[in-house]
Amino acid sequence: MNTHLYPHNTVVAAATAITSVDAVLGYMQPTEARPYNYAYEPPAGIAWENYAHDNREVRILDARHATAQSSIHHEGFELLDASSELRDFYDRDTIIRRYYPEVAALACSATGAKQAFVFDHLVRKREADRSKLGFGRSNKGIPATANGRVHNDYSEESGRKRLALVLGVKTAELNRNRYSIVNVWRSINGPVLDTPLAVCNARSIDVADLVCAEVRYPQRVGEIYLLRHSPRHCWSYFSQMNNHEALIFKQYDSQVSGVARFTPHAAFDHPYTPPDAPLRESIEARCLVIYE
Repeated sequence: MNTHLYPHNTVVAAATAITSVDAVLGYMQPTEARPYNYAYEPPAGIAWENYAHDNREVRILDARHATAQSSIHHEGFELLDASSELRDFYDRDTIIRRYYPEVAALACSATGAKQAFVFDHLVRKREADRSKLGFGRSNKGIPATANGRVHNDYSEESGRKRLALVLGVKTAELNRNRYSIVNVWRSINGPVLDTPLAVCNARSIDVADLVCAEVRYPQRVGEIYLLRHSPRHCWSYFSQMNNHEALIFKQYDSQVSGVARFTPHAAFDHPYTPPDAPLRESIEARCLVIYE
């Protein structure tokens, strides 16, 4: 596996000359109830979600044209040149056996961590009819759709709980070192022209923007952050991401100051997507890293 950072201020040849786009991102409207989303078809009479959307047109910068390279510990995200030896991303056992070790090595290299544990992955594919972006649910083994809700995969509470879930309660109790949860996202079907992923600069987020929300699965309930809109939010994406690239971004950090802790993200409809562009296919892997 080839894993090195792009040189400072490099622009990949495939990228367009467009430095930013205006596009709609799916925030949430404030609500007094605790928000929830179902990740599977809910019981009869229960809504998929209990909050209203706040769709906002925002400026999304093409980070390939930024004057300085972003950092996972400062802005909360960075793009890596990290080709994978894997070609079939639809066989779960093969992904776990062959791709997880690549992700662990990549996560350690990018974050400076000493250990990495990949604990989950999700393959996504855009709907064939290019329908309106939603929560990104999967259905009976079918790849999950692109998630158009602005969200962060972990909250303060669920980020703390993840250590014990990955390492076991006893090991977690003995561990007093700093740890993070990072996502590694890549295209698995050539350059992404359809529904790219936007990431929000972690330093443009205020704690008041973050709203704890439930994600209800058949056997458990998880907790994520949804976001209220703020004009302070600074959004970026990397145009035409290809298979040899990986976007790594921070979802939780146990260090409470001085580093990026949460990096909200969402898929968006690119205004210049060709009508015959291939549907976006991607894989995201979640990884816990320990620094000492």
